[in-house]
Amino acid sequence: MQNLYAFSLLVPDYDVAIEFYCGTLGFQLAEDIDQGRKRWVRILPSGARQGSIILARADNEQQIAAIGNQFGGRVGMFLHTNSFAQDHAAMLAKGVHFEESPRHEPYGTVAVWQDPFGNRWDLLQLA
Repeated sequence: MQNLYAFSLLVPDYDVAIEFYCGTLGFQLAEDIDQGRKRWVRILPSGARQGSIILARADNEQQIAAIGNQFGGRVGMFLHTNSFAQDHAAMLAKGVHFEESPRHEPYGTVAVWQDPFGNRWDLLQLA
């Protein structure tokens, strides 16, 4: 058996990213380990047991240029919820930028949002 453990997400600053994801969105800070010139920062959506994100501070020109565009302008991350209306309203109230109004697709209810760094996400409740 295999599971996706984590993926890395380039961010400009660890603490700013932690504040957004864990403060604004309520994600869990699973680990924050100082490794000298970098940190191992692992976060998970609230209540999740797997599928974590490693916040990776960009530290060269190529990485800095990729912040917010790691998926070539496409939505690259999908935040699943079992209560779309409630989570959508809470995120709007906390100032999260949604690119569109919620829409209903054959696979579920979805709306595209962005983190402060320009990364595009779907908030998604599967049908």
